[in-house]
Amino acid sequence: MTRPSWDDYFMNIAHEVACRSTCERAKVGAVIVKEKRILTTGYNGSPRGLPHCTEVGCLMDNGHCVRTLHAEQNAIIQAALHGVSSKGASIYVTHQPCFLCAKMIINAGIVQIVYDKEYPDDRSRRFLQEAGVALKRI
Repeated sequence: MTRPSWDDYFMNIAHEVACRSTCERAKVGAVIVKEKRILTTGYNGSPRGLPHCTEVGCLMDNGHCVRTLHAEQNAIIQAALHGVSSKGASIYVTHQPCFLCAKMIINAGIVQIVYDKEYPDDRSRRFLQEAGVALKRI
């Protein structure tokens, strides 16, 4: 039996986390990792205590569902909520981060993004590159 690489291992976990998503339009999962240890996870879903897309439908604005927080946002918020530093960490995400999430990742001190599926957002890529955040697709 062959052991998965660390990248494959954490990406597999991100895909499993995505199964908890409550938005049918896109099931996204994120895992923040530092020194080969999982710090937090997140998936796209509604804010705590509010109805989910699976219960009341998506709240559409300009072709995007705005009812949910993104997986990256939830993972970063979990770190802040529990006093866990994400400085110097990596984030494994099932989809390339959007522009808003890219800015949050930069300010959270995350230094590497490993992702699976492309998301067409050149601004996001440009900001990440300018900020020195490595972007790696596997």
